[in-house]
Amino acid sequence: MAPILQSSQPWVEKYRPKQVKDVAHQDEVVRVLTNTLETANCPHMLFYGPPGTGKTTTALAIAHQLFGPELYKSRVLELNASDDRGINVVRTKIKDFAAVAVGSGQRQGVYPCPPYKIIILDEADSMTEDAQNALRRTMETYSKVTRFFFICNYISRIIEPLASRCAKFRFKPLSEDIMGSRILHICKEEGLNLDAEALSTLSTISQGDLRRAITYLQGAARLFGSSITSKDLISVSGEVVGALLAACKSGNFDLANKEVNNAIAEGYPVSQMLSQLFEVVVEADDISDEQKARICKRLGEADKCLVDGADEYLQLLDVASNTMRALCNMPQEFSYET
Repeated sequence: MAPILQSSQPWVEKYRPKQVKDVAHQDEVVRVLTNTLETANCPHMLFYGPPGTGKTTTALAIAHQLFGPELYKSRVLELNASDDRGINVVRTKIKDFAAVAVGSGQRQGVYPCPPYKIIILDEADSMTEDAQNALRRTMETYSKVTRFFFICNYISRIIEPLASRCAKFRFKPLSEDIMGSRILHICKEEGLNLDAEALSTLSTISQGDLRRAITYLQGAARLFGSSITSKDLISVSGEVVGALLAACKSGNFDLANKEVNNAIAEGYPVSQMLSQLFEVVVEADDISDEQKARICKRLGEADKCLVDGADEYLQLLDVASNTMRALCNMPQEFSYET
């Protein structure tokens, strides 16, 4: 029976860095932003990079360090993908907030409190092109009293006129060493015992995403108690690609379809399964280079479709059927005789 942990707060929030200098592994970004905090002279900013690398944390830390707890609510507007951010919201809510004048900057204790407001648009790459275009004029008109922070995973989905108005900061995936030190710090604080193999497994399955690693760790702690093994972490993360690949190698479509249905029914994230399948396929010695190329081509296409909002079941089934065709040396496309 696993012991009941005292805090019900998600560890992702509990251990979220409160200051820019505490953000892990983004040395160039931290160096530039620390200088920004000292001068309180802040441009529009665009943070981009993979999930779980500290983009939102950095933006929130800057805002908190500039304004402090008292002025934060009146000076900072934060919107993410769960908020309605269509063109009407840009023309009303965002424009109205941006237009409000603020008093001249007077330092309050350790907080610089510069004479402008900040609008944080998280997951900005999910905004429509029309909404992004509507922001261009707002950014220019109210640049004296408002700064925009855009946060996204794919910089290519931000229109060029917006991107060119911002100072760009790329956030890198976290290395195994950096992630390991952060995870061990959390284990020490929470009284967990994590051996070297389990730590290595956690770094591998989270793929440079610290948020995912911390979530897996908390899930494993809830299920298995204070001593966590590599096997426990794999069961929490949903490493189910082994069974799916075995079904594909069998050449039995019904068996592969059953594994796909099981994965969807268990709620495993398909995008993560595709990443795991990619690693397994690339490292496999019993799969030829041509077969690997066919499978990886389809994995890339499916990943793009998922990002665009395609159905997870259909994409995973398509990957499974294409993988089966490649492994069983079937033709890439079925031909129909007329």
